[in-house]
Amino acid sequence: MFDIGLGEIAALAVLGLLIFGPDRLPKAAADGARFLKQIRTMASSAKQDLADSAGLDLNDAMDTVKGLADLHPKRLASSIMREEPVAKAPQPPVSGPRQTFDPDAT
Repeated sequence: MFDIGLGEIAALAVLGLLIFGPDRLPKAAADGARFLKQIRTMASSAKQDLADSAGLDLNDAMDTVKGLADLHPKRLASSIMREEPVAKAPQPPVSGPRQTFDPDAT
């Protein structure tokens, strides 16, 4: 979800340590985590309330969205590339002397 590496996490930890200090940093982290949990709960309940008031079944809507995701150009291209190639029809035998490939001619 977030593209954060180890260096960015270390830089944020040092920055938090400088801003809050070693004694207030754990409390600030706990408060931040509690705030994020409240935001997620509020968003989930708002989504459910909207779905209930509109009379929608979210499972059907999500199935439809997942079905539309298969039409993404990257997925279409990868599915086309994954298909097995069509077998070529056998060529009739060539009469006469067989031509050889000359690597100097190219």
